[in-house]
Amino acid sequence: MRVLTTTRPDFPSVLEALLGSRSEPAPSEAVLARVRGIIADVRSNGDEALIRLTRELDRWDGQELVLPTRLLHEAREQLPARVVADLVLARDRIAAVHRRQRERDVELDAEDGVYLAQRHVPLRRVGLYVPGGTAAYPSSVLMSAVPAKVAGVDEVIMVTPTPDGVVNPVVLAAAALAGVDRVVRIGGAQAVAARAYGTASVPRVDKIVGPGNTWVATAKREVFGAVGIDSIAGPSELCVVATPDGGASPRVLAADLLSQAEHDPAAMVSFLSPDAALVEAVVAECREQARALPRAAIAEASLRDFGIAVVTRSLEEALDLAERIAPEHLELVVPHAERLAGRFRSAGAIFCGPHTPEAVGDYLAGANHVLPTNGTARFFSPLGTSDFMRRTNVIRFNRQAIERLGPPTIRLAELEGLEGHARSVRFRLEP
Repeated sequence: MRVLTTTRPDFPSVLEALLGSRSEPAPSEAVLARVRGIIADVRSNGDEALIRLTRELDRWDGQELVLPTRLLHEAREQLPARVVADLVLARDRIAAVHRRQRERDVELDAEDGVYLAQRHVPLRRVGLYVPGGTAAYPSSVLMSAVPAKVAGVDEVIMVTPTPDGVVNPVVLAAAALAGVDRVVRIGGAQAVAARAYGTASVPRVDKIVGPGNTWVATAKREVFGAVGIDSIAGPSELCVVATPDGGASPRVLAADLLSQAEHDPAAMVSFLSPDAALVEAVVAECREQARALPRAAIAEASLRDFGIAVVTRSLEEALDLAERIAPEHLELVVPHAERLAGRFRSAGAIFCGPHTPEAVGDYLAGANHVLPTNGTARFFSPLGTSDFMRRTNVIRFNRQAIERLGPPTIRLAELEGLEGHARSVRFRLEP
């Protein structure tokens, strides 16, 4: 983990280089060509292509792509009662938070004869992508499927790769608890293509949500327009701003940083403090604790290549630097953390005080853990109920309104050289 000080003359350039390195690189020509070939194959050959690609890439030689619904419920029934209870608690807390996010229809029946309304309607069908393989994340199933169901989506289709035919039972149990309607055992670019264009087993969806690897991200870019997407997710990020009087020990702060470093070798973690002794202690703790983690190699790679600890001139400078980083997750372990949180415009989620580790946001806080990465917290928001809905404007003019507002409408249309627009109004004003 690199230790830096903001007093270094080259600090701005070092920081800029680090922040620039987290941007999602453009796919290689080979990857792009392969993804386009897979998309074309699935569009032309449907399920046959999906089965062939799944045999090749996931080493599964079956024929039935869609898992029987009974397997989801059997997986739930076979889990220990405590695991099911924890998943139910998480589901219910997520649902409670997202029900309060639902937007209400707006109506404005003005006295001037113009009626305006905005309706909020759920999408008909949504596709969830749940990564498989070396790690399984039932929490991500809940964080995606529950808001979709709360929004009123008619059908939720989940895809997940099953290497060697193995299906993670906890993921299936989470799907059952969240109300997922169909689970398909496919992954990669072929899963994206199937949901964008539809096959016999995988119906076309209105929107695809969920993270994935380079193949998935590239495919989502390629099919956008034929289908909606949430965003292109990058590696996880955590920025911690702390002071000695914030209430957390170096041991705890290091554990928080490692909770994100263990996700991915490219995860970016940063620790900012005006106290040099605290920075030194946290860095030492990170080094020591990383060795004991089951995913030590991943965490150590993240700390080595993307981890920074910065000694700032003041707490104010540390807070400004955190805003510049625009992290996916931001922990404020400082006095008056909740008040200071109000100054941030560029963070996916903010965790306040010494008793609020980022991990509670991943599982049980209830707020969504699908957050903007790669600095996109400057303009993207957490996944929420509104992502599974769309808005429709409703407009009605009466005769008096068109007579009053028609002439300026005609003039504006003529100003833009659109005579057809002008006529559509002018003809209505004729006796």
